[in-house]
Amino acid sequence: MTAAPLVAALLGTLGAAGAAAAEFPPIALPPGFRVELVADGLGAPRMLALDASGALLVSIPSQGRIVALPVAPRPDQLRSSVTVASGLRLPHGLAVRGRHLWVAETGRVLRFRYDPTTHSAIEPVTIVPDLPPGAHHWTRSIAFGPDGRLFVAIGSSCDICRETDRRRAAIVSYAPDGSNERLVARGLRNPVGLAFEPTTGALWTTVNERDWRDGRAPPDFLALVRDGADYGWPDCYAHEGVVAPDPEFRGVSDCRDVTLPPVAFPPHSAPLGLAFYAGTRFPAAYRGNVFVALHGSRAELRAVGYKIVRVVLGAGRRPRVEDFATAWRVGDRVWGRPVDVLAGRDGALYVSDDHGGRVLRISAVP
Repeated sequence: MTAAPLVAALLGTLGAAGAAAAEFPPIALPPGFRVELVADGLGAPRMLALDASGALLVSIPSQGRIVALPVAPRPDQLRSSVTVASGLRLPHGLAVRGRHLWVAETGRVLRFRYDPTTHSAIEPVTIVPDLPPGAHHWTRSIAFGPDGRLFVAIGSSCDICRETDRRRAAIVSYAPDGSNERLVARGLRNPVGLAFEPTTGALWTTVNERDWRDGRAPPDFLALVRDGADYGWPDCYAHEGVVAPDPEFRGVSDCRDVTLPPVAFPPHSAPLGLAFYAGTRFPAAYRGNVFVALHGSRAELRAVGYKIVRVVLGAGRRPRVEDFATAWRVGDRVWGRPVDVLAGRDGALYVSDDHGGRVLRISAVP
């Protein structure tokens, strides 16, 4: 489907909306979709979650804060932010379960008692006290599985090396009280997004591969997480459907037991958040698709990413990747960098942008 640029109609408070509109990204979407500004001036928002009231919860690691964006009277109105928790150490991953909010800092996972009517988080309890420290990859993402266990994504401490802590470059899981730690999958250099497929309960993750500078390999990827699987790093990588030894790292693996990821993205695309769409507001062809935020390459590299893609999955068919929301970067002008994608209860997609300090809403035109 051909993309067509749509610029949001910012209909909130005139002063705030007018200021935001001047720098609003010229996002291109397929026909029949529109994008609107939910909130701006947030600094560098990262991961998203929904509370029981429908408010968006947003982590802002650089400020050590979690904020709530309560539901506005109309979808096209700007939302005001409410501080939920502050004084945190690089809070990133968020999860809401029952009456609690879970927050993943770099070195631990906290659980707060959370009130969705006042958006207040109190009585923090340290659930996992000793995650590996920041070093190179500092983000910690979390998600609860259908089995009730807490899954944590932890990146490597380096670009390419032999880790001494088996929890590095891996996904681990815990009982809700932080006990019974299990290694779920390894060889994932920097896993960031975590999402469970609604129909099967299968876990998927986005992975940022090593920093080769020629832009040819290895690709970043989207992986179906299999219990006990090894995805190759640092000894091996997947490229063009084949798993091969890394020629710049003299590893010990022959790569025979490495799991091949089903979806590859161009090197340095930096896939971060992902969300399965199970709503009914998008056209039927979009249901069951997974949307992935490609944060984009660093300034000194060839420009790739800076967009949201949809991955069409199907039993017995090779996954298909298509552009969905593009033009976050036009030439040398960077308008934004998408981080997380969340499917809202209203059938829209919500997107955080840590370059523009915004949260956006993408919906189907009625």
